[in-house]
Amino acid sequence: MSDYIIKVENLGKKYSIQHRGEGERYVALRDVLARKATAPLRWLRRQHGAESNGNGTNPQSAPSVGSSLPAPGSLLPACEDFWALRDVNFEVKQGEVVGIIGRNGAGKSTLLKILSRITEPTEGRVRIRGRVASLLEVGTGFHPELTGRENIFLNGAILGMTRAEIAKKFDEIVAFAEIKKFLDTPVKRYSSGMYVRLAFAVAAHLEPEILIVDEVLAVGDAEFQKKCLGKMGEVAKGGRTVLFVTHNMAAIQRLCSRGLFLDKGFVNEDGPSDLVVQHYLANGNQNELGKFETADRSGRGWARITDLKLLDENSRPTGTRASDQDLVFEIGIQVQDEARQSGGVQGLVLEFMFFDSEGTPITSVMNVDDPPVSLPVARACRLQMRLPGPTFVPGLYSINLFLGVPFVQHVDEIRNALSFEITPPVVSWRPYELRAKRGVTCRKAVWGHIH
Repeated sequence: MSDYIIKVENLGKKYSIQHRGEGERYVALRDVLARKATAPLRWLRRQHGAESNGNGTNPQSAPSVGSSLPAPGSLLPACEDFWALRDVNFEVKQGEVVGIIGRNGAGKSTLLKILSRITEPTEGRVRIRGRVASLLEVGTGFHPELTGRENIFLNGAILGMTRAEIAKKFDEIVAFAEIKKFLDTPVKRYSSGMYVRLAFAVAAHLEPEILIVDEVLAVGDAEFQKKCLGKMGEVAKGGRTVLFVTHNMAAIQRLCSRGLFLDKGFVNEDGPSDLVVQHYLANGNQNELGKFETADRSGRGWARITDLKLLDENSRPTGTRASDQDLVFEIGIQVQDEARQSGGVQGLVLEFMFFDSEGTPITSVMNVDDPPVSLPVARACRLQMRLPGPTFVPGLYSINLFLGVPFVQHVDEIRNALSFEITPPVVSWRPYELRAKRGVTCRKAVWGHIH
């Protein structure tokens, strides 16, 4: 018999999304009620018109007053089925720590909601053995009118714990959450940071067999996030099972023995966390053929960026580089329009725009910077761009690509073209840790005394 604590079989979750035709106006409830109320009057007018014409016109085919409104059977826009998850299968053993990663919209939060029994699956089933504590949104499971003290006991009771068991952990929870001063204040008056500190403290200390955490830890400050990650490490060492979603790839590699990479509702990869993270970061926004998907790009399109790779010291694709290592990128460009073939890609400008994990732009580099490199008179070309180290502090970064003539013509732009992670330096040149609060980029300066 399998020793799983969570077993997911052929899991699928479908939602219906509505589409309204172009130019079709919004139909409010008052429009529907007004149409229903005036329906008898419109019917009488059509009947009278048919009798006056004496031509046997079918009253149902005559135009009606208020015909700008949709017909009664078409009041709702067209619906489309959207599968947030499809054919998901995996098992989690007791004591495993599994990091779930993927781009926004990949189905990560939907999966956690199903595992937490908040949402019912459309197909397939989930088997869970043990108590589950979930932290999916700020303040999940809290009653806003109750105090912090009362909510601690309420959450413990929901988990099936006795009052004595909760009281035994009470002081630890309050100390971890750092809310002693506001313990008897209704939680509706808490800040978002206080909310998440208390919610995590309750979920982690009340000893569930399974702890499920979504990326709500991003609400807390850096010190609290570090504290939470340390606590999750303790929970894992205690033999309990942890599933958590995060964009912190370093945390996944440090805490998790296993990673689950979700992509468009499917399991793209399931395996050792280091390999899954590398695959996720190297994959970026590209498909298996290395060609960019078209969902997140714009421009005239007569020339296209075909692929982008971050290379390691052996010129192999990678998703991770250290702060003190050069960032070397290889990129392909190809002319798509036969009419433009004679000039090739000559005269176009290529720009790399770097963003941090919060989506804040950091810096950009262009092929016309000093020293400039012109694109050739050719239908296709490949370029290499090197950003000398040290580059950025450890963290997750992404790149937008632009191809065109600035302020003149927008030929091709790809947003979130590639994601990659910067890890701590191989050989540190500073006496303290590189951290984002001291800036995102890291540089070496030349110092000297003035005589």
